[in-house]
Amino acid sequence: MWPSNLLLSIAFLRTLRTFRGALAAPIHDKVDEIDNIHFDFIIVGGGTAGNVVANRLTENPNFSVLVIEAGPSHEDILNSEVPFFAINNWFTQYDWNYTTVPQPGLGGKSAIIPRGHVLGGSSSINFLMYTRSTREDYDRIARITGDQGWSWNSLFPYFKKNEKFVLPADRHNITGQFTPSVHGFKGPLAVSLPGFETPIDSKVVTATQQLGGGFSYVEDYNNGKPLGVGFLQVTMDENGRRASSATAYLAPRYLKRPNLHVLVNAQVSRLIQTSRGKTPSFLTVEFRHRSRKRLVQLTAKKEVILSAGAIGSPHIMLNSGIGDAEALKAIGIKPLVDLPDVGQNLADHSAIANPFVALGNDTFERIRQPNVTAQLLKEWKKSGTGPLVNTVAISLIQKNGLIVPNAFVPPGQPIFSVATAIVSPSSIGSLTINSTDPFAMPLIDLALLKEDSDRRMMRAALRHAFKFLTAPVWDDYVRGGAGDLAGATTDEQLDEYINAEAGTFFHPTGTAFMSPKGSKKGVLDPDLRVKKISGLRVVDASVFVSA
Repeated sequence: MWPSNLLLSIAFLRTLRTFRGALAAPIHDKVDEIDNIHFDFIIVGGGTAGNVVANRLTENPNFSVLVIEAGPSHEDILNSEVPFFAINNWFTQYDWNYTTVPQPGLGGKSAIIPRGHVLGGSSSINFLMYTRSTREDYDRIARITGDQGWSWNSLFPYFKKNEKFVLPADRHNITGQFTPSVHGFKGPLAVSLPGFETPIDSKVVTATQQLGGGFSYVEDYNNGKPLGVGFLQVTMDENGRRASSATAYLAPRYLKRPNLHVLVNAQVSRLIQTSRGKTPSFLTVEFRHRSRKRLVQLTAKKEVILSAGAIGSPHIMLNSGIGDAEALKAIGIKPLVDLPDVGQNLADHSAIANPFVALGNDTFERIRQPNVTAQLLKEWKKSGTGPLVNTVAISLIQKNGLIVPNAFVPPGQPIFSVATAIVSPSSIGSLTINSTDPFAMPLIDLALLKEDSDRRMMRAALRHAFKFLTAPVWDDYVRGGAGDLAGATTDEQLDEYINAEAGTFFHPTGTAFMSPKGSKKGVLDPDLRVKKISGLRVVDASVFVSA
């Protein structure tokens, strides 16, 4: 799995080592409140990455920083705060509600792509799963970019600096469920383990003992070598509440800083060129806000930092005339900087939540019964405990590029779900635009299961899940596939099932990928500066090199 934007932001800040100091003021919902302030840095996107950058930059009291967020504030959104309610944020005002173009690898259907349209970005609506990826992934990025600052050893201190590992909500003994030496305990972001015991917790561990081999227990999958089965780690505080980039890096103690300002409900349309020459600059940000009838423009004195995500950042660049010159001309946008790879190299995890028949009704579907949910919500509000502190999974299995969260999901009967996903896909898609309207939705092609190698891997993942459930511990708990999965064993049957059920785990990357400094390929240099442009960086998951 690709590393999170939050950790990426910390890695980015190694390029800004001279910045020291303290953060900024309130969350604004009126442009008038910031009209007379001059900003050194304007960060587009108050999401997983952008808030980290804002926090660290404003440690230097001499830097004035503005974060522009398209969505509303994260404050007082119950469905964001309660871990179990995460999925309730989909298809709401807190979700960009993106969908892909029809996917040939999924039999021609489209897939949804939930993305956070709220302060904190997707860290405010995701399933809270905290994964760093592998040592090999980072070292590969370091080799490709020619910058050892991206290696596992270089970034490891920042992983720890980011974290505040805390006891889970139920305060159970977590000895043997994580490795303290690979975590931090004084950082802004709370990280923990599942805080409510489910019927399958002990069974998963027993299964590792019964099966062994590729199912061996790994104490901490965030140690850089994650193959095996381990307990899920989550971005959750000790009170059973979600921890996001907003709650962590825009916490009240930081918002007291006079040099940070956050403007919400402001959607950026494009960047405007502010100087010409060999390396032009784009320091003016144009956006719409409900407090103004016309588009607003603000100009940064030092840099603009795009942190709008692997969908938002390339979308803004293309609307600004930064991208493939011929493609931009064809739709009526004047090309200003020819960077053909903007929006290319898009990758995401193909995934399926595979249902199996559970021999009992003590599953998460019971929690979703309105009367039960109401009682559990009272418990959560009173003590921060109970089933609602859990997300959709309690453990991860990683083997041969596969990741399997184990969870209960609620169709019509008691169901045990073992999800499968392609962690490192071969299929590469793209993000493009076909309109001069900067607020029109982009065309998102994740190319899910486009390559036959990914389809073969998904079949192998399904069979891997089947094997996991052959452990004797499951004999009295799970019985065969449910729904379309029932009886599917041959390649043809599995392909039919995959076409009907596959989607994504919502981790798009690569659309502004890095390459070595001076390379004609790619969009960014390893310090995350946009090639051929001065004063513009990108800091989010779009920077990663997928292949």
